[in-house]
Amino acid sequence: MTHDSHHSSADDARDTRKAALRGWQRTCPSCGTGPLMQSYLKVRDKCAVCGEELHHHRADDGPAWATILVAGHILAPLMLFVFELWRPAGWVMAVGFSSVFTVLALYLLPRLKGVFVGVQWAKRMHGFGHNG
Repeated sequence: MTHDSHHSSADDARDTRKAALRGWQRTCPSCGTGPLMQSYLKVRDKCAVCGEELHHHRADDGPAWATILVAGHILAPLMLFVFELWRPAGWVMAVGFSSVFTVLALYLLPRLKGVFVGVQWAKRMHGFGHNG
């Protein structure tokens, strides 16, 4: 295999679960200390603490897709429950759940982007496996 072989060195021990959790916490997937983001959704080029290069990530539309998927799976049963229990007017449901969805999406989006970056780092995707 080439230089990005799956079992090449002691540096190979990248725990995907730990990296994903660190991404969820919006910290560097390598050290878990440095901030992953430099703004709401902008990933730093490199970690301010350990120097790990982070610019390799290719999250693209994945975090937005995952945010909609997760929020939808949380809100759909909740909407059904609220409707069946209280039968609010349609406009109340629309305004209420649109607001809840917006808040939930704003909370989830940077965290899920961090998870995507963490998993890509752990799996050595898109240049994350390159040493140097």
